Amino acid sequence: MTARRLSDKEKLDWLQLIRCENIGPRTFRALIQRYGDAGAALRALPELIRQVIREGKGRPVKLASRESALREWEQAQKFSARFIALPEPDYPPGLRAIDSPPPLIAVRGDVELLRKPMVALVGSRNASASGLAMTERLALGLGAAGHVVVSGLARGVDAAAHKASLATGAVGVLAGGLDRPYPPENLALLDEMAERGAVLSEMPFGYEPRGRDFPRRNRIVSGLSLATVVVEAARRSGSLITARFAVEQGREVFAVPGSPLDPRAEGTNDLIRDGALLCARAQDVIDAVAPLAARGATGYDLLFEPEPASYDGKLWDEWDWADVQKPVAHSPAAPFVVEDEDAAPGEPPSPATGDEEGALEKILRLLGPAPVAVDDLARACGCAVRDIRLALQELEIDGRIERQGGDRVALIG
Repeated sequence: MTARRLSDKEKLDWLQLIRCENIGPRTFRALIQRYGDAGAALRALPELIRQVIREGKGRPVKLASRESALREWEQAQKFSARFIALPEPDYPPGLRAIDSPPPLIAVRGDVELLRKPMVALVGSRNASASGLAMTERLALGLGAAGHVVVSGLARGVDAAAHKASLATGAVGVLAGGLDRPYPPENLALLDEMAERGAVLSEMPFGYEPRGRDFPRRNRIVSGLSLATVVVEAARRSGSLITARFAVEQGREVFAVPGSPLDPRAEGTNDLIRDGALLCARAQDVIDAVAPLAARGATGYDLLFEPEPASYDGKLWDEWDWADVQKPVAHSPAAPFVVEDEDAAPGEPPSPATGDEEGALEKILRLLGPAPVAVDDLARACGCAVRDIRLALQELEIDGRIERQGGDRVALIG
């Protein structure tokens, strides 16, 4: 597509077209290439749909109304958000370079951040205190070097990355609409990022995220970034999906090593075994992406061509342009249910993090085999150091933790 800025009418056409049911990024692009613009594609769709129905080809397409597109446009204005289309100069250059980029994104906050060099920090929602401390150090180091930090606005590593990078550049990507963070407890963080950083989504306002929407979001997190750093991840963590997308998009993947005894480090240790770069400090990442970052928006031109996404699940129920040329057998997609992105099917979601959780429970959740400083534990726990020390004394008497040098503690096997 030729780079240019769209008029409001053209952008409204784009919004209406991408909101049509079963029109995803690939179909959208094929329609634009065939008909020249979104308005012409919208006018042609009714006859195309009738042809599909007559010939029994492919899945049906339900047209979005102009009224619904106008309502979403007004909702965006209410939230001081703006839509940025794929050919426009403000569209993030890294995201434009991936396979099947979102044709249209809604953005709240500082759009200029989207053209700066970015690094993704992702990891477990059920992060340890040492994992959260490492995330904070990486975010501060990357920010000091001029990199914007990107993550997915989830609890755990994502939230820690955002909070630590607010002063230097923080970008959050939502799986749902711009007014629907997941988990809802991060609504205050979302609003703060809209004031001091930027948040974006490809989904409609008011849309509640479902299971398949998190991998969609993950491809955007990695697509925005020159590199993706995984801080902590179990073997079935959604963060590993982000790492896989990063590889397919031609981006660097880093992993922070962890104790072999901690399940939260199994995924990151596997990544390193499989070829990811080891990340022990922010400078490891800064040095690796320096040649690309120095070129600004053109740095992504140095990356190799992205591969088609090979995610095992379905990202879209998308009407394939080939459907109008040949019969395509299909069955209704199985429903996706998400309780927690990091929870494997059949497992309970991450533990509650609200006030109902006591200090002992919080400490046990945050501790692992790797020793962590008591001050870092107190900061991650959100409790007074005095209360932490009392709880640690009780756990030590019970034989559940051990103390190590430097005022550090670790969980016993």
